[in-house]
Amino acid sequence: MNAIHPKKLLLTKWTARRPVGRQKHFLVTKVILPEPPSEKIEWIEIEAVYTKKARVMRWRDLQDDAVWRQGWL
Repeated sequence: MNAIHPKKLLLTKWTARRPVGRQKHFLVTKVILPEPPSEKIEWIEIEAVYTKKARVMRWRDLQDDAVWRQGWL
């Protein structure tokens, strides 16, 4: 399990274990803050390095070692 904190995710690098849309390398480009600031952060925007395609996902999904590895490998 990748030990990460949502407030430190911005601009972190990730490698997909299996290609996602034929892409393996990603960068967290945005941490989506909840509407009431007292709520916990749930969503991030992650962008493919080569195609620049972005998608929104739950940040906790990055903790799954079977799917994501921290850094570009």
